[in-house]
Amino acid sequence: MKALLQRVREASVTVEGRTVGAIGPGLLVLLGMGRGDGEPEAVAIADRIAGLRIFQDAAGKMNLSLLDTHRAALVVSQFTLYADTRKGRRPSFVDAAPPDDARRLYAVACDALRALGVHVERGIFAAEMHVALVNDGPVTILLEQAPTAAPSR
Repeated sequence: MKALLQRVREASVTVEGRTVGAIGPGLLVLLGMGRGDGEPEAVAIADRIAGLRIFQDAAGKMNLSLLDTHRAALVVSQFTLYADTRKGRRPSFVDAAPPDDARRLYAVACDALRALGVHVERGIFAAEMHVALVNDGPVTILLEQAPTAAPSR
């Protein structure tokens, strides 16, 4: 599982001209599920997202987490995080989880973040979304959570 985190002053996601999720200060999380990922990885990455210390403390050091600051997360499914661009000019997405698995794991990760006390806004899985953000810093971090079992193909 991969999560691209962007510390934001604000972020929103729009589908067909309608805002479906929006936050003020917090994290925009682009979340990609890979083959072999399961619920343990979804819960583990949610815990890492909630606890990652990337917000500034009073001294200006990145020392506070979403949980410490009570900020929100806007979580958007993003299978293209699994793009393989090593050959040719067209990305391959063979390592991305199948849509039904990815949809379920996306929900598990969002629910796990909520269970930790994070306010979660969401995009709409598999929709054509427009994401707007004001990156704060800028701070952009890639988290990866390896599958507990080897993926099968």
